[in-house]
Amino acid sequence: METRDRNAGTVRSVIGLPIDSLSWPIALSRLSRWAAARESRYVCICNVHSVVTARLDPRFAMIIRQADMATPDGAPIAWLMRRLGAPRQERINGPDLMWLYCAQAAPREESIFLYGGHHGTLHILEQMLRKHFPELRIAGAYSPPYRALTAEEDEAVVAMINASGAGTVWVSLGCPKQERWMAEHRGRIQATMIGVGAAFDYHAGTITRAPLWMQRAGLEWFHRLCCEPRRLWRRYLYTNTLFTLYASWQLLGRRMTPDGEAALAGFGERGRKSSG
Repeated sequence: METRDRNAGTVRSVIGLPIDSLSWPIALSRLSRWAAARESRYVCICNVHSVVTARLDPRFAMIIRQADMATPDGAPIAWLMRRLGAPRQERINGPDLMWLYCAQAAPREESIFLYGGHHGTLHILEQMLRKHFPELRIAGAYSPPYRALTAEEDEAVVAMINASGAGTVWVSLGCPKQERWMAEHRGRIQATMIGVGAAFDYHAGTITRAPLWMQRAGLEWFHRLCCEPRRLWRRYLYTNTLFTLYASWQLLGRRMTPDGEAALAGFGERGRKSSG
C-alpha cells in the first residue's frame, strides 16, 4: 500500500482541509492502479465551494478528510498550495481528469461506469466518449431520481455497478451531494468513485465550458457565473469572499509561526491518515 507522508509535502492544509499535492501523472496512475484492483475508494475534486462548505460543515469536512485522494480543482486552491510550499502545483480538475483517464483507459479496454446527470445528458455523453475513445468500455450508466433512493433501490444500484465490472465510477451529482454519496458507498461499491461535478454536462456539451485562456487565468468560475448568474451569484459572492478571508488568515498565521503552520485555532487536521 502506498503511504502518503505529510512531512514529505504530499498533503497540504488548505484552510484546514488536507488536499493532495500531486501531478497529473501521479493522480492518473493512482486511479489506474486502484481501478485495476477494483478497490473501493473515493476521490474528491476540491474547489473553493467545496472547501468553504467543509469549513462550515464538520460532517462534510470529515468526508473530505477521509477521502482516498482530494485534488486541488479551483485555481485559488492550487495558488494557495503553491504559496504553502508546493511551487509547481497545478489544478487537477474533474472534467480534465475524467477525459485524460478515459484516454488512458481506452487502450486497456478498461470498463467505466457513469453515475449522475440527466438521462439525455448521459446518452449524449456516452456517444461522445465512444466517438473519441472507441476502445473504452462503458459498462453502464445510471441517472438517479431527484428524490432519495429507497434502501431496495440503492441495493439494486450497488449490485448493478458491482456486476458491471467497472474499475471506476464517475459521479456527477454536484457538491456536496456527490461526496456524501461516495462516502456512504465506500466499502459497498467495488470500484473507485470520482466526483466530477459538472463534467458530464461539459463533455456532453449541455453546458459550455470556459475558453482555455480563462481556465488558465483562473477565471472559469467567472465564466460559469456569467452563464448562470441567477443560480450562482450568491454562491460565488459568499464562498469566494469567505475563502479569501480564510486563506489570508492562514497565510498570515504561517508567516507568524516558526514552523510555517497556520496559527489560527479551528483550522482542523492537517492531513488524512495514510492510504494507498
